[in-house]
Amino acid sequence: MDLVPPLLPCLLSWVVEYTPKLLMLELIWLEKLSREYQKMILAILLSLLTWLVTMLETAARGADLFESIAAEIISAMILGGTMAQRCKIEDPSGFILFPLVVHSFDLVVSSVGILSIRGTRDPGLISPIEDPMSIMQKGYSVTIMLAVLTFGVSTRWLLYTEQAPSAWLNFALCGLVGIITAYAFVWISKYYTDYKYEPVRLLALSSSTGHGTNIIAGVSLGMESTALPVLVISVAIISAYWLGQTSGLVDESGNPTGGLFGTAVATMGMLSTAGYVLTMDMFGPIADNAGGIVEMSQQPESVREITDVLDAVGNTTKATTKGFAIGSAALASFLLFSAYMDEVASFAQLPFKEVDIAVPEIFVGGLLGSMLIFLFSGWACSAVGRTAQEVVNEVRRQFIERPGIMDYKEKPDYGRCVAIVASASLREMIKPGALAIISPMAVGIIFRILGHSTGQPLLGAKVVASMLMFATVAGILMALFLNTAGGAWDNAKKYIETGVLGGKGSESHKAAVTGDTVGDPFKDTAGPSLHVLIKMLATITLVMAPIFL
Repeated sequence: MDLVPPLLPCLLSWVVEYTPKLLMLELIWLEKLSREYQKMILAILLSLLTWLVTMLETAARGADLFESIAAEIISAMILGGTMAQRCKIEDPSGFILFPLVVHSFDLVVSSVGILSIRGTRDPGLISPIEDPMSIMQKGYSVTIMLAVLTFGVSTRWLLYTEQAPSAWLNFALCGLVGIITAYAFVWISKYYTDYKYEPVRLLALSSSTGHGTNIIAGVSLGMESTALPVLVISVAIISAYWLGQTSGLVDESGNPTGGLFGTAVATMGMLSTAGYVLTMDMFGPIADNAGGIVEMSQQPESVREITDVLDAVGNTTKATTKGFAIGSAALASFLLFSAYMDEVASFAQLPFKEVDIAVPEIFVGGLLGSMLIFLFSGWACSAVGRTAQEVVNEVRRQFIERPGIMDYKEKPDYGRCVAIVASASLREMIKPGALAIISPMAVGIIFRILGHSTGQPLLGAKVVASMLMFATVAGILMALFLNTAGGAWDNAKKYIETGVLGGKGSESHKAAVTGDTVGDPFKDTAGPSLHVLIKMLATITLVMAPIFL
């Protein structure tokens, strides 16, 4: 029965999000394929969603990445099937089944990578502690190499066609672009959040001059950390689209048709190591809780030193996973945005190829989309602050009523604190969630009415497209900023706790604790929520497109 509360919201979110999506895909895309392929695709989708729901019941922590994988698989299957139909390929089953084969290999290569992790330190000898991050990095390198090989085999096996004999090679290169993008995101996140590198050490050094300079340094580090990921995403999208367009696949009119599918293949490549990345993500909370258990059970300081190292590495792996997730969301959002424009054109029977932000109403839609990201993030952070105040007041009450807690003579009421946090986590997210769902629909309907009154039939859809475009861009940047700044603040504190700058209890450590407190809602609440928000906006606009016309 303990699984019922988290399970119900999970199932409801899947029903609300994906049922309309599948129906809309059936109406718009699958009607172009033969009846046999329609039945095959829908059967596969139902099996896939059933599997994903089962996984989410036990691994809700990775729900955002599972959502990316599900959206990417569905969009790639539809795009592949439609492209094959337009190019008059006799057997389009390879293009339809390709995403499923790639992610089946993901399970295999990730498992091999996990099993390849081995420590080199002899437990019987007294020697320095190995760097856990280096050990996991070796496993990730093994996974990357295997993913490249299996991706190449999959493209040659399933995407080879007589009409364009070299197309499979172009799509294999698209997958390689995605894999390199994933590796780059992991490396960039590690550079900005691991205390072995200069950014976090400079952040720790800023703590020696006070709390204010620590906050200033952490905010500036987070802002700086958005530059490299954006450059990587930009290169990946342009490269994958160009490789797809030059694959040799053309429609009846001779126009290249592989651009969007190339981007979808790059997204598949980026997510082809998702199993291993999720494993690194799970390492973080396990190491964090182990450190808490060691401290509460009053273990020797030598044990705590080991768990502190593991905890610091866990903070880095959590940051790398969040960077990986937002990168995959950026690539997937490009596909969903293109699907939205195609859907509007299909329903309206009018061309819809571009969004002109020089039109005042459309520019206003972009402003509203950017504002949505900041308002959502503000509400998410303030929810954490209000809940923290409730917990602090409850802890103070228990200290007054049970003075023996600090001497380990009385047991605290843990259940009360857990109840406060659990109830607040659901209550406080109602307002941000409603904002994300209602805003695009309200904007679309209002500007649809305005458009019909001024002779602009597609105004509502164009304003929503602008809102989605600006919200996606602002959301990617904000999520990168929040995730990286929060992880850097946490590890700056861990770095000081290793003994530098005075160690635990020093003034530098107190300033670092303040930064860590500010960073927690950044990296654990607002940042990860934006990843889901970006794709939620894309899904809502895609499903609700007819009401904007």
